[in-house]
Amino acid sequence: MDQRQRAAVWQPDQAVEIEGEGRTPRKRRAILAAATEVFLQHGYLGASMDLVAAKAGVSKQTVYKQFENKERLFAEIVGGTSDQLLDGLTKAYAEKLDGATDAREALGNLAHYFLDSLTNSSVLQLRRLVIAEADRFPEVCGAWFTSGFERSLEALGVALTSLTDRGMLRELPDPTLAAYQFAGLVMYKPMNRAMFAGTEARPPVDEFDQLADQATEVFLAAYGLESSSR
Repeated sequence: MDQRQRAAVWQPDQAVEIEGEGRTPRKRRAILAAATEVFLQHGYLGASMDLVAAKAGVSKQTVYKQFENKERLFAEIVGGTSDQLLDGLTKAYAEKLDGATDAREALGNLAHYFLDSLTNSSVLQLRRLVIAEADRFPEVCGAWFTSGFERSLEALGVALTSLTDRGMLRELPDPTLAAYQFAGLVMYKPMNRAMFAGTEARPPVDEFDQLADQATEVFLAAYGLESSSR
């Protein structure tokens, strides 16, 4: 497997065994894992409870017992993946920034993480699915952004403030806005390319390096100390 694929911030759930877990929770997780794959592969309109049941290895009646309809199942998947994305990104901020001693190196590492993980095929498919159904389910899909990426960028703003507190960045008038600006500098080009041109349109590794370096330089030109923005 490609190293970039291993770096994904989120992957479809796997219905792994948990010691001591009862049959009903196991079935529920198996259904959610199967439904996630079905929705990603077929989209909302192409997905069916029959396909989910077959993939999960349960009866259709069991699927309906756990989730009253396809809309409810979709909402459960969107909410669950939002939580997973938030967890994955906030852990990355702690790993890349908390112990940092050099702003350029730390932000460059975080930029690479964004590029590696957020252009993973599963994340791109999930993003397309949510965007495609935003008009049909505005509250559910809107919450995927506000509860996942928006909250993660608020967390990034806090992490960037800690760099300021440790003397590696200038004072940030609006830390969350600075977080949006950094993420946008890194992700705007490759994400839009992948959204329009398909999952296989991910940039090559050398372009990732260039994107990460240039985004870091531009961000430091705005927020770096004189010594770090040269």
